[in-house]
Amino acid sequence: MKLNYRKLGSGKPLVVLHGVFGSSDNLFTVCRNIAEKGYEVYILDARNHGQSERSDVFCYDAMAEDLNHFLEENGISEPVILGHSMGGKTVLHYSQHYTNFSGLIIVDIAAKAYSRHHEHIIQGLQAIDTATLTSRKEAEEIFSRYVTDAGERQFLLKNLYRTEDGGFDWRINVPVLAENAGEVVSAIPLYNKVEKPLLLMRGSESRYVRDEDFEDLREYYPAARLETIEGANHWVHATRPAEFVDSVSRFLGDVSPV
Repeated sequence: MKLNYRKLGSGKPLVVLHGVFGSSDNLFTVCRNIAEKGYEVYILDARNHGQSERSDVFCYDAMAEDLNHFLEENGISEPVILGHSMGGKTVLHYSQHYTNFSGLIIVDIAAKAYSRHHEHIIQGLQAIDTATLTSRKEAEEIFSRYVTDAGERQFLLKNLYRTEDGGFDWRINVPVLAENAGEVVSAIPLYNKVEKPLLLMRGSESRYVRDEDFEDLREYYPAARLETIEGANHWVHATRPAEFVDSVSRFLGDVSPV
């Protein structure tokens, strides 16, 4: 599985994984700011997202293996690995099976299982027939029947692009994501103790990570610490970008000083 990625800066390596329905574009601005502080930042597209290859297989086993192969193929040793939401679960799964990392940053997600809450998004994506779609405005009108929040719609419709023949297509594998929606919210089994440092970052306006989730995580990651970004929602990097960059930079300075 070949993963598309974007590389910024030079120095100690930071590898970044986005959330479901996202891509490397979502974190590009904050990653550029981090790279300017003296780090080599790799922003990956997960399988079935962005410009990475597609597959009918979509689970955390596969995404953790993809990450391992990416690090091996690019000769990246002992990076700090950051993951937001689905990317955070991928990082946790990876850290339970592989050891090539110096630290972990998990953004607004816990290892526990969550209830399925993407159904309205998937229904909206499936309602847009790219074969007959005539404009982005038409897509917006269809999608608004399913996703009422304008910001969320804008984020998701970034996956819609013009093809060379003037039509439209998705940069996400909608059928596979729909079929495997339960995989995204599944729990990450924790059974190995990991002594390396971990930062669990959460937004104060998000309900994804509770205090007890951190305590559960710390049983297996005893060097873990929790940081709450005031005023941020689940998309911490988008709603409080300066604070996000500062928090990541502090952790990098502790783990991988420039």
